[in-house]
Amino acid sequence: MLVDHFPLVGLRLTTPRLELRLPTPEELADLADEAAEGIHDPAVMPFLVPWTDRPPADVARGVILHHWLRLGGWTPQSWSLNLTVFSEGRVVGLQTIGASDFAVTRTVSTGSWLGRRHQGQGIGTEMRAAVLDLAFTGLGADEALSGAFDHNATSYAVSRKLGYADDGTQRHAVGGKLGIERRLRLTRDGWERHRKVPVSIEGLTPCLPLLGAG
Repeated sequence: MLVDHFPLVGLRLTTPRLELRLPTPEELADLADEAAEGIHDPAVMPFLVPWTDRPPADVARGVILHHWLRLGGWTPQSWSLNLTVFSEGRVVGLQTIGASDFAVTRTVSTGSWLGRRHQGQGIGTEMRAAVLDLAFTGLGADEALSGAFDHNATSYAVSRKLGYADDGTQRHAVGGKLGIERRLRLTRDGWERHRKVPVSIEGLTPCLPLLGAG
């Protein structure tokens, strides 16, 4: 079975409303469709790499290729786990958690996107809480990093709600324009004080060596 060779396909995170896991091929197609329908105001770019600034068919194909690229380049020293987010069995978005040299740094970073029709319902907070539980409870992380451009008030609000603290700013060129990123850092203490979403983790133990935590 595939899970015997690549146990991450058996990893599941569940919250009161959501399930996060690697998708089947057809579910990956649904995720691509969700992205192609739009995930933010076209007038404002929330991503450092402007991957959504393309025709819908190219956006959809990019989601699929990026998913395969991350899995194909996987090593315990450098990994990025793109978990599809399901609400009531329906694909609603993507939640990423990644790390470099986790065995030494004990640090993860996160990123995400959510289909526009699913925004404003608290799903973004709940799916981030799921991977933070994976990081701190499951992997024994010491800290988690995130960031958002200064115009992305929604992402910033989610981070602060979950206990992140400001960690400086960084200037980027995005589409030929200046973008100011507000960096954020969550310590284990901050996570424990703001932890409110119950999370269940299944299938983690065989994944630990692949995540640099075994």
